[in-house]
Amino acid sequence: MMRAAVYRGVRDITIEDLPIPTPGPGEILIRIGAVGICGTDAHEYESGPQMFPLTPFTPGHEFAGHIVELGPGVAGFAVGDLVATGAGVSCGECFWCRSGKTNLCKSYQTLGLQLQGGLAQFALAPANTCLEVGSLGLTLDSAALAQPMSIAVHSMKRGRPDLNQPAMVIGAGGIGTFLIHALAQHDVTTLVVELDPMRREVAMSLGAAGAVMPDDTNDGLGDLGGDGVPSVIYEVTGTPAGLDHALSHTAPGTRVVVIGLQDGEHPIRFRELALREIELIGTNAHVFGADFAEAARLLSARSGSWSDVAPVAFPLDDLVEHGLKPLIEGSASRIKTLIDPWASAVRDTT
Repeated sequence: MMRAAVYRGVRDITIEDLPIPTPGPGEILIRIGAVGICGTDAHEYESGPQMFPLTPFTPGHEFAGHIVELGPGVAGFAVGDLVATGAGVSCGECFWCRSGKTNLCKSYQTLGLQLQGGLAQFALAPANTCLEVGSLGLTLDSAALAQPMSIAVHSMKRGRPDLNQPAMVIGAGGIGTFLIHALAQHDVTTLVVELDPMRREVAMSLGAAGAVMPDDTNDGLGDLGGDGVPSVIYEVTGTPAGLDHALSHTAPGTRVVVIGLQDGEHPIRFRELALREIELIGTNAHVFGADFAEAARLLSARSGSWSDVAPVAFPLDDLVEHGLKPLIEGSASRIKTLIDPWASAVRDTT
């Protein structure tokens, strides 16, 4: 038996004993070492199920651990390997998969969102969604950051940043933080717009050229060269105010990448969009084959740990009180929250 988080509806998650699953063809069984949670998990807990399927269900789509068993037909992995999973499962046969855009697969599903996930002591994953990362020197905690980092990598590519002009990132939360690091590692001069002073400090430590309050955006851009004209603006907050801020700072030819999921409608002046050749770009998840190995490399490229982004791994029993509720209330003191399904007490990952 194993301990697992079981979701049954609005504000109903309990920690229960479940049978350890057996890997089928093409699957691996992972002893989970760390699981990241995000706003999607909190939203489903607060008002779902919307993305989650019929309950009972185990969430958790950002996870890593060691392989304990290989299913029939699995090659290229060995028991004991430290692996991270991209969690996205595509059919491999539809038009979008054949085009290399597996994130747009007509039957795309995600472990921990539509398929049983990793908030448990053991979890199954298709081998073709996993990458061995121990050889890169990643720890369990940093390996669990690979899935959100891969979303940042995909989003960065969608924006086609220009090395001769600055990029702007609005919001230095989970995905925003990884996006800042990815841009810096690709030599893109980046201005970060963020309300929280601690997150502005982290953004600078990750390579941002500047980190400012929203009211200081124009001055910040003016200090970065490229005539203060951003080639691309990444909106990561998912708030109407964030999108307003992005659209109000476009210059002719600017690309705006909408990463944060916006609820409801938003007025857009399409005449201005057309006449100024503004590009409004969507982005969804990641393409495992194109983005995931790069995400793992970027995590390993940072000297030292990621403890300023994900400082504490909480035990599974603290998932709701120390993980989901602070995200719902907007009171989380950390950028990323990790869960250790085996921990019996809070541990420091520094």
